Amino acid sequence: MEPTAVRDLDAVRRRRAELRESIALLRSALAAPSAEPVVWGERVQQELARLALDFIEHVEVTEGPAGLHESVIESSPRLSHAVDVLTAEHEELEAQIAALSAVAEAPVMAADVEAITAQGSELVGLLVKHRQRGADLVYEAFQQDLGTGD
Repeated sequence: MEPTAVRDLDAVRRRRAELRESIALLRSALAAPSAEPVVWGERVQQELARLALDFIEHVEVTEGPAGLHESVIESSPRLSHAVDVLTAEHEELEAQIAALSAVAEAPVMAADVEAITAQGSELVGLLVKHRQRGADLVYEAFQQDLGTGD
């Protein structure tokens, strides 16, 4: 593998670790006791904001100029459909993050907690699956395990 590709994979690994941490923090916020729904909602909103930023960076590293997706297609043109699927998922996931942020907007009331938790848990599950498909794609293209604490 060329040195540039190795640097690119290192950047992807770093972003992947940051995204993994953001997902875990959101999961933790959603699972926290909600005896004080306003405080609970503020924490969920804080972790959603962190996740949104990390996800934007993830998209930039994968879709941006000379990004990971371009490298995958150059290395293994047969994987272009898988790249297209992941790219489409980015749009879906960004929309889901925005929708959850709107639902979790302050002040959160006790009646809102269950819906926010359900929607947030669904988002977390989709993000985990997306990360796995991305790791599988990189492995298939470069025979490189992204690892980073997974």
